[in-house]
Amino acid sequence: MAKTILSVILTFLIVTSFNNGIIAQPAVIDTNAVIKHSERHTNVTQLATMYMMRYHYSEPQLNDEMSSFIFDEMISYLDHSKLYFTKEDIAGFEKYRFVLDQIVTSGNLEPVFDMFNVYRRRVNERIAKAVQILENEFDFSKDEFYNPDRKNSEWSENQKELDGIWYKKLKFETLSLKLGGKEFPEINETIKNRYTNFHKIILRYNDDDVFQLFMNAYTQSIDPHTNYFNPRNSDNFNINMSLSLEGIGATLTTENDYTTVVSLVTGGPAQMGGQLQAGDRIVAVAQGDTGTVVDVFGWRVDEVVQLIRGPKGTIVRLFVLPKKDGNNAVSTEIRIERDKIKFEEQSAKKKVIEIEEDGKKYKVGVISLPTFYLDFEGKRKGDPEYKSTTKDVKRLIEELNKENIDALIVDLRSNGGGSLIEAVDLTGLFIEKGPVVQVRNSDGNIEVNEDNDPKVYYSGPLAVLVNAQSASASEIFSGAIQDYGRGVVVGERTYGKGTVQNLVDLNRFARNTDDKLGQLTLTIAKYYRVDGSSTQKDGVTPDIEFPSIYDRSEFGESAYKTALPWDKIRSSNFKIVSDLKPLIESLKTKHIQRRDKNIELGYYFEDIERAKEMRKKKEFSLNYDKRKLESEELKAEEERRKSERIRSGTLVLDEKGEVAKESIQIDDPVLEETGHIVVNLSQLIKKQ
Repeated sequence: MAKTILSVILTFLIVTSFNNGIIAQPAVIDTNAVIKHSERHTNVTQLATMYMMRYHYSEPQLNDEMSSFIFDEMISYLDHSKLYFTKEDIAGFEKYRFVLDQIVTSGNLEPVFDMFNVYRRRVNERIAKAVQILENEFDFSKDEFYNPDRKNSEWSENQKELDGIWYKKLKFETLSLKLGGKEFPEINETIKNRYTNFHKIILRYNDDDVFQLFMNAYTQSIDPHTNYFNPRNSDNFNINMSLSLEGIGATLTTENDYTTVVSLVTGGPAQMGGQLQAGDRIVAVAQGDTGTVVDVFGWRVDEVVQLIRGPKGTIVRLFVLPKKDGNNAVSTEIRIERDKIKFEEQSAKKKVIEIEEDGKKYKVGVISLPTFYLDFEGKRKGDPEYKSTTKDVKRLIEELNKENIDALIVDLRSNGGGSLIEAVDLTGLFIEKGPVVQVRNSDGNIEVNEDNDPKVYYSGPLAVLVNAQSASASEIFSGAIQDYGRGVVVGERTYGKGTVQNLVDLNRFARNTDDKLGQLTLTIAKYYRVDGSSTQKDGVTPDIEFPSIYDRSEFGESAYKTALPWDKIRSSNFKIVSDLKPLIESLKTKHIQRRDKNIELGYYFEDIERAKEMRKKKEFSLNYDKRKLESEELKAEEERRKSERIRSGTLVLDEKGEVAKESIQIDDPVLEETGHIVVNLSQLIKKQ
């Protein structure tokens, strides 16, 4: 997965040289310019190398293996889809494959800048040819095919072979717009602008941008969470999150020239609207209800951010390719009203759902937890009103107990973590005193974080609901609940982020105050569960596992080649609350029986399987009639489901044939099924 690391942490707080959302461009762009590195880049490389080699958890070694990885990663950052370089270009670069480990100590970055300058020339040549191809309308009656996923393809033998690939690529993109309702010449103009804008972006790359690409490749050779931020990106990283945050609330990255949604900020307009999803690709942006649609294919993520963010109350329209539709996706318009991120929405919340099992109704409490938060400053000052996850959940449990709930679900779906302290303290609400997580440092020293409060605030049947985006502190909590036998874990296997990072400010080593060097995040420790197993890479495997839309080879910690390995240390001294393992098979059996009867749960699993099948598809027809038939089949499936919902009574139409109401008691089939599972757990415990 070709990603620019800077984008992973970008939210809509980016500050760059833009005026009213219009990208400031130089009056004249020299297409033949040669970019060179500076002495500052040499200093940063040597300084970062010293820190990484000396203090990183894995004690990395500068050798040919690392050099080869950096080389391949750098080539991938430049041309991940193999659309610009030929075999001849790659052969010319091979002399650098085993010397990149030496340049990080010598500071001679000429090989890196040489590769970029060749890439820049190839982009110049290729975009000129693409514009020529787009002058004529394509013939969509031919039976031709194109594979848009070229990451595993061979490099083209020569420019002529590359010409053929580009012809089909442009035809594929044109057909996608045609299926979306557009016609020639508007389609060709849109795609022509897409590539000329991409060309301008590459021409605007400066020495810091090229250096950032190299440092991305270098740090990724060590592990996925060791990153370098150049001065501009480190300034963005350090913007105080308590400032007014106005936009749609999303984190973006760049994948294969597409601006891709990494995650949605809980309480933000995008998350509250429910239309935009993680993994969706943004292909265009428009301001207001009538603003010009700007194609952003190939744009740098900070430039896309500038188009999307804006004042509260204004409208932004995003044109996205839904992740669930894979490479066959057709652009869909999403209208979002910008607003301040409602951070109170990130606080723990409760509700009660009603579950019917064996003719009896049960009240199940649900506590949703988007993040593990803690007001460090308020706690340090002794403010009795300071905000914390554990304080809020403790209060919610007391309120739910007064409602006489029969069971409890802690919903950690898409909770990416947060405060380690809170993960430990929250676990303590459900167990007596004992260890919660072990932290192993690079020197081998193991620190055990314990809950020291003997009081149990909730002792009834418990389920923890997780998904593939539950990470870090979420994995510590769910892993501890599982190890203690305190409850069952339900959902998808978690992300697998079991490492600890420290931030190093390189600017303090600058020779003068005007010399900005940037920042480095460095992996310094690993998390381990109380039973001694690591949460790193493998994550937490649920007791009742649901299928996931994500392939672990493409998403999660295990998708990274240099992810630190899973391992195990000695178990800590903890006392199991209950052995729930003998009950798991019975819970699974009941779950499978319900899955075949619950219409909405069935649709949910069908959608996941369909999305996975779509992503497996490599070749796509360039014949208009065949592709249109595929789209019509998808619409027919939607109509079939609508009819089934009407027959089952979950969907009611008015006299005009429009949806009058949805009589689904719980509009979240996964949460509803988790409710059934925890009720079944309650029944089995009583039988014991």
